[in-house]
Amino acid sequence: MIKIQNPKSKIQKLGFTLIELLVVIFIIGILASLTLASYSGAQKQARDTQRKSDLNQYRNALENYAAANNGLYPKMTSQNPVGNICSTTNPYPQNSNNLYSTFIASCPNDPLCPLGSCPGGRVDYSYQSSSDYTKYIIYTDLETAGYWYICSTGKTGTKEQTGGEPSVTAYCP
Repeated sequence: MIKIQNPKSKIQKLGFTLIELLVVIFIIGILASLTLASYSGAQKQARDTQRKSDLNQYRNALENYAAANNGLYPKMTSQNPVGNICSTTNPYPQNSNNLYSTFIASCPNDPLCPLGSCPGGRVDYSYQSSSDYTKYIIYTDLETAGYWYICSTGKTGTKEQTGGEPSVTAYCP
């Protein structure tokens, strides 16, 4: 702070220099950017936690489905063995035990895709069954660490995004 004193009078003016003001603004900017960066990381982790919770809901629905259908899980078309688990166009066995109307009240969507359409080609929740419909894998793309998957065998884990998406034959022994 600089004190300016007029030699002819006893009046003093107090004020900050331009440099002092710029240093304070610079420090505030750095602190704000650090706070914003940590907040963004926390948001990503919260969305990933929501995705894992959603997949656990699907696991419960699929296990209840299999219990009512002689241990068989829903199937996908032979042309598309991997699909979006939320998609209502996937042909499940035609019986009274439909996965969505009987075992799960609603179809949770990815937190970045609240209306079911994901931006930038992002995959929502995916499902794949074995050829004999006795095993499945459900997985989703995490924002923080590759894919999160859940197998019908109870195995869960994270797979790096190199080498393609998880598969029921490779990840669910």
